[in-house]
Amino acid sequence: MRILFIHQNFPGQFRHLIQAWSQRPGWQVVGLGRDTAPGMSGTRWYRYSLHRAPAEGTHAYLRQLENAVLHGQAVVRMLLQLKRNGFVPDIVIAHPGWGETLYLRDVFPDTRLIHLCEWFYATANSDLGFDPEFPGNIDDQARVRTWNTLHTLNLVHCDAGVSPTQWQRSRHPAIFGDKITVIHEGVDTEGLAPDPQASFTTPTGVTLKAGDPVITYVARNLEPYRGFHHFMRALEIVQRCHPHCHAVILGGDDVSYGRRPRGAKNWREKMQAECELDPDRIHFTGKLPVPAYRKVLQISAAHVYLSYPFVLSWSMLEAMASGCLVIGSRTAPVEEVIGDGKNGLLVDFFDDKAIADRILDALETPHCFDPLREQARVDVLQRYTVQRAIEAYDQLVGNQ
Repeated sequence: MRILFIHQNFPGQFRHLIQAWSQRPGWQVVGLGRDTAPGMSGTRWYRYSLHRAPAEGTHAYLRQLENAVLHGQAVVRMLLQLKRNGFVPDIVIAHPGWGETLYLRDVFPDTRLIHLCEWFYATANSDLGFDPEFPGNIDDQARVRTWNTLHTLNLVHCDAGVSPTQWQRSRHPAIFGDKITVIHEGVDTEGLAPDPQASFTTPTGVTLKAGDPVITYVARNLEPYRGFHHFMRALEIVQRCHPHCHAVILGGDDVSYGRRPRGAKNWREKMQAECELDPDRIHFTGKLPVPAYRKVLQISAAHVYLSYPFVLSWSMLEAMASGCLVIGSRTAPVEEVIGDGKNGLLVDFFDDKAIADRILDALETPHCFDPLREQARVDVLQRYTVQRAIEAYDQLVGNQ
């Protein structure tokens, strides 16, 4: 079996699947990623480079499409090289969101193509226009509708698609529904578990332990798409009511989704300026190595996860697997996993006081929520493990 994985940020969501399949006798696994990708040791993979950026004069609605064409061209050059060297994959599994597979059929017409269908943009009941603090307009709607040209083409020419959650699958046009299977890529639950002896020392030298009144928040980058603005406003209320709590906040200062703030370099600085917070009890760590990140989850008394109606973060599942009490937003991607009062707590994304009240409940009566913590871990171990994902992909490619 010859399998080619394509992801501009290789290995991306495919890391665990690549590790498993690379170890199988008779399976040849090759990767392809952009020149900025982190790569993956122990795996044969190649880098592609764009020969130029989108032209400045390109219409704003079409700039992302031109960028997709440039990605498609760059990948085709690498595919032709692989073909000349004798590598013709039986299956290609790709994240096509940047245009990588636009022209793959012209090189490998008989190869089975499986797409990761992570997101299909919409103009209603989704991320765009969800937050009244950052209202969209007709220009945004037109730009997103045009950008969906690429995602529609991807759906047309793939043989099968995979979405990580039912919510993400539901965003795609109904006519393609039969093509898309729900398979979450899984989280590494083997390294995630409660530890009553866990401790974590903040960048300023404060040591916090499991059992302390610690609030945790995790995002790739601190930004409104993950409710950072409402978390900070809720934290201001919590600090006034609870004089001994600490908050540990993980995340970078870049922008993964949405726009940068006006009047500040990043959302962290903007919200620090807006909110009255005790700086000695709020700890920004940036991005942490995995062992330190796991310790933060293990000392958490209340873990806050807020999200627009958008792609579900791994961090929420990792927190649940670690035995955290997750206080999540009552938005579709979160509600698919968390039931209020069953394996976590749900709050209105926009209700800062309600978020604060739930955090205070968790800090003041922590043992009342032990059954929710335990059930959260059980649910992740049953539904979102790497092994479960590998088994589902095996079934998809016909290896079972």
